[in-house]
Amino acid sequence: MTYSPLLAPVVALVAWTLVVMTWMAVTRFAVFRKMGITLDNIPAGSRGVDLEGKAPNEAQWKSHNYNHLLEQPTIFYAIVITLALMGMDQPVNQYLAWGYAGLRILHSLIQCTVNTVKYRFTIFAIASLCLLGLTVHAGARVLHDCLGWQLFMH
Repeated sequence: MTYSPLLAPVVALVAWTLVVMTWMAVTRFAVFRKMGITLDNIPAGSRGVDLEGKAPNEAQWKSHNYNHLLEQPTIFYAIVITLALMGMDQPVNQYLAWGYAGLRILHSLIQCTVNTVKYRFTIFAIASLCLLGLTVHAGARVLHDCLGWQLFMH
């Protein structure tokens, strides 16, 4: 069975998200230990442990990045799967998809280690341009195939 090469960067970014989740868990459990927090002393029915303002910032960076990987990348997954279903796996879309995934991984590495906002923001902005390119390609195809013919026939 063949599959669209556009799906590989989706799998890569999902795998990276799981790596960050593991990194976050290891970091948070180490902080829990230092703070005397155990699963037994977390109140029943609570939302978990809120470490904001209590734990060192460096310990929170992984958690913040994990949340970021569950935000904008969901749009990436949707548009790349849409392009794959439309048969639009041309090299330009593959480059944009890999560019987005690679830049988001770089963004994670920056945020989880040094967390310099000017670098993080620059990488985020460039990744967003990749996402915009993918969306414009899908949108142009939809307009051409679904709406374009109808609009020009009247």
